[in-house]
Amino acid sequence: MKFVSLQDTGWQAVDAAETAPAAAPQRLLTLAQWQAVRASWPAELPVAVTLPNTFDVEELAADLPRIALLALQFPKWTDGRAYSQARTLRARLGYQGEVRATGEVLVDMLSLLQRTGVDAVQLRADQREESARRALTLVTENYQGDVSQTRPLFARLAA
Repeated sequence: MKFVSLQDTGWQAVDAAETAPAAAPQRLLTLAQWQAVRASWPAELPVAVTLPNTFDVEELAADLPRIALLALQFPKWTDGRAYSQARTLRARLGYQGEVRATGEVLVDMLSLLQRTGVDAVQLRADQREESARRALTLVTENYQGDVSQTRPLFARLAA
């Protein structure tokens, strides 16, 4: 899992008030901005898009090869809709780019984030990366399947 600092995300967020931003390298767009410029965005220029957790990611299926990073929002740590978005992106749509969890991302969430296909996180400001890295080592086997190991544990043991 990649840990991204809140100060240095690697992508330049575009002001949300800018409705149709110009194409440029390393731009992080809102969903509305992407929808406004996707027809004119150069195919060879990687783009990142922030998705609200209420958005049906299947609507982006045709755009996924052009998007290098999808930032999924966790507005509250108790709101898990972005887990479903991540799983759909990886398991159903075959998305190969970076899936990043942003917002209220807590250390306790990392195992499930990883299992649903998230490969990068921006931890909430009060969370420690050292604790997060340790949390990822605590559970080494899961009974249920996930995006990387689709077969449940009992099926793998019987094989």
